[in-house]
Amino acid sequence: FPIDITFKSTNPFGWPQIVLSVYGPDFFGHDVVRGYGAVHVPFVPGRHKRTIAMFVPESSSRLQQFTSWFTGRRPEFTDPKVVAQGEGREVTRVRSQGFVTISFNVM
Repeated sequence: FPIDITFKSTNPFGWPQIVLSVYGPDFFGHDVVRGYGAVHVPFVPGRHKRTIAMFVPESSSRLQQFTSWFTGRRPEFTDPKVVAQGEGREVTRVRSQGFVTISFNVM
């Protein structure tokens, strides 16, 4: 999926990130989150390949797990900034969900 973006900055703090939210159907045909991940955009010219570890939020109790499975409404983040910042994520229960590889061509 080609994306053409131009950035200009004098300070690389908070450099742009690509945040991925992957969705897909579950057993009942509901569209559910399959994984979240984020990676910083490289700023050195050339071809770069990054592997992003994906994760999904988990329910905190067995009752919530059963309710989310039964209703088809699994836990998900409402704001993508949660994935990019990491602030406050230490109290969020998540499960590893595979990897996504992205290739960058930076000029």
